[in-house]
Amino acid sequence: MRNLDNFDFAGKTVLVRCDFNLSFSDKIEAVDDYRIKASVPTIEHLLEKNAKIVLLSHFGNPEDEEKKESLVRSKLESILKRKIVLIGHYRSKEDEKRIKNGSPGDIFLLANVRKYPGEGKNDRSFAEELSRLGDAYVNDAFSVCHRSHASVVELPKILPSFAGIYLNNEVKIMSKILAQPWRPLIAIIGGAKIASKISTMGGLMELVDHLLLGGKLVNEVLMIKGIISRESSLPSDLIEKIRKIELTSPKLHLPIDAVASPKIQRKDYNRITAPGLIRKEEDIYDIGPETVNLYSQIIKNAKMIIWAGPLGRFEEKSFERGTKEIARAVSMNHEAFKVVGGGDTGAAMTTFGFRDEIDHISTGGGAMLKFLSKEELPGLKVLGFSFSENRQP
Repeated sequence: MRNLDNFDFAGKTVLVRCDFNLSFSDKIEAVDDYRIKASVPTIEHLLEKNAKIVLLSHFGNPEDEEKKESLVRSKLESILKRKIVLIGHYRSKEDEKRIKNGSPGDIFLLANVRKYPGEGKNDRSFAEELSRLGDAYVNDAFSVCHRSHASVVELPKILPSFAGIYLNNEVKIMSKILAQPWRPLIAIIGGAKIASKISTMGGLMELVDHLLLGGKLVNEVLMIKGIISRESSLPSDLIEKIRKIELTSPKLHLPIDAVASPKIQRKDYNRITAPGLIRKEEDIYDIGPETVNLYSQIIKNAKMIIWAGPLGRFEEKSFERGTKEIARAVSMNHEAFKVVGGGDTGAAMTTFGFRDEIDHISTGGGAMLKFLSKEELPGLKVLGFSFSENRQP
């Protein structure tokens, strides 16, 4: 990939695509600031090259986004020891002038790029609007490289574009996992973002020796396979992909027990039961103790572990045990090379105190799984990386 050594950034205004979509608590206090810290080496490198920097990111749901943007700015300022200017409405001529009139060494943080429809639609005109704010583009957000969004795919087609330090490092690590996997290699998939994870399962089944499932994904798999007697609400194409999954494969492991609770009022009760005995008014919110024991034994014998997505709604005390105990099992395997991906999984490792036992924390869960299943990531391809051409970063 084209990297920061391939361009003279002196005196240039550089648009840097970051991922500051942190896992936030209910009080909008950052649970985990790893994604902020991941962007710092690239920002510091550009400052050393005497560049002016414009940071682009998304902040998840638009609810309370101004508070989240302010929090990110505050944390960046404390790390970089520099003032950062928050640009709330950067499509206006006034804010465009503020950036243009800035000096080398200045840092601007743009408001949530996903507040504009053109971002998600990968709209060329929106990318052109963004391109007027800078002279070059750097992507340091591996976690969104699987998204065909304007600030990820179209913008780097317009400006000289390069991979940031953290993005380059992510791709190197993932490439080494594909080239030299340690056996047994296991993957743990959970979390709530189902669509991107379903599409990777076929490729992952070819790569790994064991695939352990949890989280919201399990509810859908068990419904579509008829083990839970309820209709799935997933789109037909995803349902068809799940139907093609062979449940009898010795590589695939589903929960043998689960913590179930009503879908609406989870505080009414929760109970441990077999997946086939889940009631229509219930969902699975955590894996059960027998599943924890089974998964932990598989993890104990692994030489390489990849984990994307919590195994339950760990933010709630009633449903934290599965994720916490699997995190403990992963951390206690000192022989394995351990990679954890995604904001929620990283936040869980921090919450339960096991983060320091992990060899690599990836900023992207879905992007990591897609890369390891050898799906082309549009955000990497536009920077020069392609599996089909066997390129290495």
